[in-house]
Amino acid sequence: MITHVNIFWVDSPYESNREKLLRGAQTLAHIPGVENFSTGIPIPSGRGSVDDSFAVGVTMTFLNKATEEHYKNHPIRREFVRKFTRPYAKRFVTYTWST
Repeated sequence: MITHVNIFWVDSPYESNREKLLRGAQTLAHIPGVENFSTGIPIPSGRGSVDDSFAVGVTMTFLNKATEEHYKNHPIRREFVRKFTRPYAKRFVTYTWST
């Protein structure tokens, strides 16, 4: 199993850009092989070890490396990057690990 997490920060106007990015991210759930898909916004925290500075989080799992590769090259993902990541995200990071 492969877990894939994307964390996005957005430019101003913050609320509007966050909502656009969040709505656009929902399209990724329709890519074959994407499992356990979830999106959300941070929960404010006063704890120093919790980074709540981001705008949108996206997480999903894949059965194996082949399904992850399929996702990375899928037209829906490429369209998400073009229509939502590039225009609205000022920064993003990706974490991927296997279990």
